[in-house]
Amino acid sequence: MNDFAPRPFLTVEDMNEEIIRNWNSRVKPTDTTYHLGDVALYFTHPASKSNEAVLQILLQLNGRIIFIKGNHDSRDFFKYLDKNNVEVNGKPKFEFHDVGVIVKYDHRQYYLTHYPMMLGIVNQIINLHGHIHHYAVPIKENLNVGVDSPELDYLTKKIPFGTPLSTSDIELMVERKFEDFKKRH
Repeated sequence: MNDFAPRPFLTVEDMNEEIIRNWNSRVKPTDTTYHLGDVALYFTHPASKSNEAVLQILLQLNGRIIFIKGNHDSRDFFKYLDKNNVEVNGKPKFEFHDVGVIVKYDHRQYYLTHYPMMLGIVNQIINLHGHIHHYAVPIKENLNVGVDSPELDYLTKKIPFGTPLSTSDIELMVERKFEDFKKRH
């Protein structure tokens, strides 16, 4: 464990096994999941050894994964994943985006990015992001959905570490953050 990102695991292997188990308990093989950056910090030389180790973990995760590049993700790593991509449901398991993706769901647009984006006054656009770990942007339209986000407290039930958020989790978090802002302002 370290002070920056404390995790309740004795070893990285224990953490990886927990993430794989929690991911696969929620994500079906036919699902698509968005990962908002910083896939893994695994520094082994040569880099191809770390890339291979991370690939082996990612291949154990159900469904397709759309990656948004984070500050700890290298282009070489994404090129490696793409070169070793497999097919899931007739599509590549991995897809890559440098900056972000817009997803429309239930009369809203979600801008999925790694870094929080200051979008100004916009109607029906929510920025889902990671990057800032144990912090939250004090803007109701920005929601930190990282694995260690304090905004996970908006959920009524704690989700196990490494479990991807569902669309209903996101909707609940957005509603509760909006309610929180109404009370404060």
